[in-house]
Amino acid sequence: MKGFKEFLLRGNVIELAVAFVVGAAFTKVINAFVEGVINPLVGVFGTKDLASYSSCLKGPCEVDADGKVTSGIFILWGSVLSALLTFVITAAVVYFVLIVPMKHMMAKRKSPVEEAAEAEAREVELLTEIRDALVRQR
Repeated sequence: MKGFKEFLLRGNVIELAVAFVVGAAFTKVINAFVEGVINPLVGVFGTKDLASYSSCLKGPCEVDADGKVTSGIFILWGSVLSALLTFVITAAVVYFVLIVPMKHMMAKRKSPVEEAAEAEAREVELLTEIRDALVRQR
């Protein structure tokens, strides 16, 4: 139990749990966006629901009142397209809202090793300039 407790109290596990909960909530927001905005925009050109786009691979294709296939082979490419749109929108939002700002923040924030290397490079450059100025004075 002690090892399990240490495992649970590690920062990575807690961060992973928080990320999972936030991700689940974020997925609901994206799904609502696709259903509330993207689907009606697609509806301007066809049916309102992307999931209703399908093709009959082997016919005759028949669907009962509940929407279940009774005969034939349907290819439900609309639901795949909807899932793909959800994925692309989610990936874009994560990239532009989380990754890009984090990269900028990490670029501005330098580690002590990087700061020391920069200070050393500036010092060498300054010493080189001083040496060159002394050589010119002679």
